[in-house]
Amino acid sequence: MILRRVALFAVVGIPAITFFGVTLTGPNWKSRMYAQETAALRNLQIINAAQVRYCSQYGRYARSLAELGPPISNLIPPDLLGQRQVYKFALTPTPQGSSVLALPTPLAIVSRAFYTDQSLVIRGSFGPEPATANSKVVGSAAAKPRETM
Repeated sequence: MILRRVALFAVVGIPAITFFGVTLTGPNWKSRMYAQETAALRNLQIINAAQVRYCSQYGRYARSLAELGPPISNLIPPDLLGQRQVYKFALTPTPQGSSVLALPTPLAIVSRAFYTDQSLVIRGSFGPEPATANSKVVGSAAAKPRETM
C-alpha cells in the first residue's frame, strides 16, 4: 500500500509541482524574490514622488495612503492603497512629515522589509523585523556609496 502511494506521487505529484511552478528552489525562486523586492522599491519611489507633489500642492505631507489615492488627489494608483502583491504598504504621519513601511505579507517569499520617509531615502532590513530609519540604505540619489546594502 505504501509503495502504491509513493508510485502515485511520483507519477502525478512531481510533474504537477514542477508544471505549476510551485518549486521553491533553484533560480526561479530567487528571480521571483528579486522581482518582488524590486517592485516594492519602485512602489516606494512612486509614493515618495506623490508625497513631494502633495506637499507642494497642499502645504503638508499626506497623513494616509488614501489621501494620495484616486478619490482625493489621484497621485498614486489605486492598487497601492494597502496590500499589493506580496507587500503591504502603510503610511504613518510623523512630526517631520511621514514614513512609509513596506512589509512582506505572511506568505511572501521575500526576505526584506523597506522603510522610507520625507528624506526620500529608502532603507531595508533582512529578517522578520520591520525596517526603520536606522536600517541600511537600499537606494537614494543622496546615498553615499559605502552606505548602501
